[in-house]
Amino acid sequence: MSHILVITFEDENQAPAVLQSLKNLEQQEMLNLEDAAVIVKDAEGKVHVKNMTGTKVKAGAAAGGFLGLVIGGLLFPVAGLALGAAIGAKVGKHFGNGVDKKFVKEVRDSLIPSSSAILFVVDRENTNILITALKPYSGKIYQSSFDSAAEEEMRKALL
Repeated sequence: MSHILVITFEDENQAPAVLQSLKNLEQQEMLNLEDAAVIVKDAEGKVHVKNMTGTKVKAGAAAGGFLGLVIGGLLFPVAGLALGAAIGAKVGKHFGNGVDKKFVKEVRDSLIPSSSAILFVVDRENTNILITALKPYSGKIYQSSFDSAAEEEMRKALL
């Protein structure tokens, strides 16, 4: 089951650091990070968004690209590949569990200057690993799809 967690921070550096911690856990195969977005609002109020592409979007793009190549055949192989990849990415995003762009905008608009947020989707529920990973940071859970006990433990870890 996939879970989404959104955490806001009072400084610009914590959300990117959390993302790096999550990527490290994923490399160690302790966590499966399906998708993530880091939003940073700098001191001037300028917003920077860094999105990871979810694996389902990548798979959809690859499958769509192949389908486009087959359909386009030998007459227009490059155009068929590009069109198929674009359609496949849209289909993959539609059916995937990725971070919704509308929700990213909502979180972005709620940030104050010199703050940041991370939105991420994980599909292997290992709350103990997440709690340990979040302990070095100080943030506020904005939204969570974890059960209330796991969410409370994560809230305590972020104090």
